[in-house]
Amino acid sequence: MTMRILKQIVMLLVTLFVGVFAMSQKVTTNQLKKAEKQKRISAIVKQEEEGLVHFSKHWAMGLKLVNDGYGGWFEYSKIRHPKKNLIFQIDFAERKHVKEEKLQNQYAPTSPVIYGKVNFFYPLKLGVQQQWSIGNKGNRNGVSISVNAGGGVVLGLLRPYLVEVNKGNGVNEFVSYNSPDSVYFVNLSSIEGGPSFSKGWNKMKIKPGMYAKAGLRFDYGKYNEMISAIEVGGFSEFYSGRIQQMIDLKQHQLFLGAYVSVIFGRRK
Repeated sequence: MTMRILKQIVMLLVTLFVGVFAMSQKVTTNQLKKAEKQKRISAIVKQEEEGLVHFSKHWAMGLKLVNDGYGGWFEYSKIRHPKKNLIFQIDFAERKHVKEEKLQNQYAPTSPVIYGKVNFFYPLKLGVQQQWSIGNKGNRNGVSISVNAGGGVVLGLLRPYLVEVNKGNGVNEFVSYNSPDSVYFVNLSSIEGGPSFSKGWNKMKIKPGMYAKAGLRFDYGKYNEMISAIEVGGFSEFYSGRIQQMIDLKQHQLFLGAYVSVIFGRRK
């Protein structure tokens, strides 16, 4: 019995020793990683203060509010100059007509519709823009300011606005304004439901065009390695044909607007 107890005590001590050793190794590793990170940050801060910090590339993504909609975008760049940078960007948004208004149909009280809406309008942009730095961070808590300007191609994606209508005899269908059943589309009393996200993609039309944009970016990210910024600016879009969004309202080829973006990313 005594030997058995002695063996158990020895095993317990070995287990405790191994556990303490493993924990100490983990703590040491974490301390080394933390020290390395702090050393790297200190080096970046010093370079920034001396105006010597350089990065080879960056990527960023953002969410934006437009005067008539919302969207998001992604950008990538290889940095060739500390003061000047060429950025490649892809941008997607949903734009709404200023006259859009959701109506609560008394015949379908649980499903509001935008009466008279013909198409969802999604501009998809592929472009290039030049970025110029006009104000570096004075210290690690400062804000850098840059000017962005550029443009590219835009595809105006028009997805039909389909509403669920009652055609009589218990028959319900989704119809659009430009369908043979458009008589139901404009009759509010026959509409029983609003659009479904899964409907209309196979009937989407494309209006190509060009766009230009310009903005100011305020980057307040720490140590210049992380990008945390706000960008404000304006844009113009011109399409090859008129964009129909609502019934009996003027259709436009040229769109002008303003935006504000919240940006997150990283430099390397």
